[in-house]
Formats: sequence, C-alpha cells, structure tokens
Amino acid sequence: MVAGGGPGRAPGGAAGGARSLEALAGALGDLAERDVAIGLLTTYRVGGRAALYVEPRDERDLARLAAATRGSDVPVLVLGKGSNLLVADAGWSGLCVHAGDALGAISFEGSDVRAGAGTPYPVLARRCAAAGLVGMEWAVGIPGSVGGAVRMNAGGHGAETSEWLVSAHLLDLASGEERVAAASELELSYRRSAVRPYELVTEAVFRLEAGDPDASLERISEIVRWRRENQPGGQNAGSVFTNPPGDSAGRLIDEAGLKGLRIGTAAVSEKHANFFQADQGGSADDVRRLVETVREEVRRRLGVELAVELQMVGFAGG
Repeated sequence: MVAGGGPGRAPGGAAGGARSLEALAGALGDLAERDVAIGLLTTYRVGGRAALYVEPRDERDLARLAAATRGSDVPVLVLGKGSNLLVADAGWSGLCVHAGDALGAISFEGSDVRAGAGTPYPVLARRCAAAGLVGMEWAVGIPGSVGGAVRMNAGGHGAETSEWLVSAHLLDLASGEERVAAASELELSYRRSAVRPYELVTEAVFRLEAGDPDASLERISEIVRWRRENQPGGQNAGSVFTNPPGDSAGRLIDEAGLKGLRIGTAAVSEKHANFFQADQGGSADDVRRLVETVREEVRRRLGVELAVELQMVGFAGG
C-alpha cells in the first residue's frame, strides 16, 4: 500500500523540471538519495527508479523533509510497503518519500494503540492481540503499512480501518504544516479517504477493546490459513479492482473467462482472478496492459465497469 497517498503536488503547482529537482536535492542534502530502484520496494517487485528518494527515520528527518519540500513544485510520491502500488518501468521523475521500518513504533495506553506510519499491519494485529486488545485481528491479512491503510481505509474479512481509527497525524509536504485529524474528518469510505496525495500519514491512533489474547491469536491463525488456501503468493499487489456493490471483481473476471490470461510477463492468477502476478524480472508496463485489457474485456463481455484499486504511477498519460 502507498503510505500516505499516491503521487501529487501542491494545488496549482507546476510540473517539476530539472532545475526544480536540483533545487530540492540541494535543500534535502544528505537526507536524499538519487536514482533509487523503488519498483523493487513494492510487492510487485517490478518497475523503475525514483529521481530522488528520502527515507525519514525520526522526527528530525521529518522536519528537514518538510522544510525542504515546502513550496516546491516537484511531484511527490509517498510510499509505504508498496502493496497496492505499481511503478512504471520508466520510473518516477520526482521525489519518493518512503515511510519505512524506522517509522514503525507501537505504543499502548489503555485501549488506545499509537502506531507509526511504517508499522506493518500484520505486526500491528499481532502486537494488539498479544496485549489483550481485540478488533484488529483482520489486519494480519493486509500486507501494507499503517500509513497506507489509513489513506486507503484498508479492510478485509468483514472489517476495515475506519471502524477502529481514532485519529491520524498528517504532515503536509507542500506547506510543511502538521495536523492531527480525527477519523471523522478523513471522510473514510470504501478504499478511499480525504488524505491528500502530498500528505504523509506519520502515525495513527486506534481504539480497541479488551479481550482474550489466546482467542485473538487463534483468530489471527485462522485468517492466515484462509489466505494461504485462497490467495496466491508471489509478486502481486492483492486486489487489482474494487468489488462492485453486491458482487466480487474476482468472480466477474472468472466469469469473463480471463483467469490465466497472460500479457508478456504478467498474468491473471489461476488461484484468485482479482490478483495479477508479475514474473520475476518482469515489466510493470505489462502489468498495466493486463489491467487495462481485463477491465475492457469485463466491460465488453459482461457490461460491468470495474474500478481500479491498484495505484499506478509514472505511466504516460496517468
């Protein structure tokens, strides 16, 4: 999942040219790296490189990042675990901000849990269960991070983030301003939120319920077993399309006879039709072509318009 949003820039900002990129690189100094293979940081493990890359490790780094990006017109991509992201083979010509493991602290206060943006959702699920707090067991099946889960209102197994989220701490990379937004302000709906593309979710607070740790951990084990039996491993980003109301995108793709369809180095999974697999060393552009082909064929054969859940960045015209 994208940690705090897809690609974006401040409202009214112009496309960042080479001069703007160089100015930003200078402002970031040793905090930034150049020409980093961010496609390999996604669960597809295909795709290109970012012109500039920053992985903040603490509050000081976040402050330096905000000061450098304030007023910049360079496009920003916020990246978490990359479990819902496809980076074009051509790469990302702006700045990639990676909320990694260093921003993954978890703390407990009563029934409230505070988790950093880089916290893997499965880790959060297990830590909460072990602490005797129930409600987030389903999150063990979400391969993304807290930041991305908040922005996309991640969900599964009959639950979603909005049910337990209290608030999120946001850093606006366009203005440099920080704010704490209550869950009610984030307009959380099915795989959507009001978190803007250039806002970085730095941490979130969840309110759970006291319960039986053993029962909670057993529920987690059941979810893990179910996913292994019903969903493919390998290089994919989970569900490509959102489920239409009252139906399943996977069922529709299967009904359209598209299971196993291959385009170049990408194929529709034989195990779950809403999962698209990328070959090792494959092409992100092949994955995108497969997404477009499946969407068009489902529309043509079944008359249903599928909405893409997968975030795609760096593609021409995208």
